[in-house]
Amino acid sequence: MSKHHVTATINGDATEFLCEAQQTLLDCLRDELHLTGSKEGCGSGDCGACSVIVDGTLMCSCLMLGVEAEGHSITTIEGVANGDTLHPVQQKFLEHAALQCGFCTPGLIVAAKALLDENLNPTEEEARYWLAVNLFRGTGYDKVIRAVMDAASVMRGEASA
Repeated sequence: MSKHHVTATINGDATEFLCEAQQTLLDCLRDELHLTGSKEGCGSGDCGACSVIVDGTLMCSCLMLGVEAEGHSITTIEGVANGDTLHPVQQKFLEHAALQCGFCTPGLIVAAKALLDENLNPTEEEARYWLAVNLFRGTGYDKVIRAVMDAASVMRGEASA
């Protein structure tokens, strides 16, 4: 079977890779590009562990084919930080202990970033609704929501990082 050539912008960098027609974006990220932060939890778009941002829209990378990435801009967990400087969402997840084993944490952080990219002033209810697609059994959602709300405050310039 022949592989398809895909050109996309991934985490701000022009990237090219080869993939089979049936390979998911998640498999391409992990197996072809060695970006292993996104995890496969369910393979059916129900858990959010594989969340990425595609052209500003939150997506489950297990539901998108790698060939569909052609020409798109994709942000994975590896692209959330700015070099060695953590994104406010990442920093607040650490400060609020909003993680446990780390399996679902990348998807939660990417989803929280997507929320705050779209709405810097979400209500707690909006944040809970937005993150409800991410299954999380670690510390419970309260610490996650507190971290997201605190990160929003930092990103609005109302609190210090």
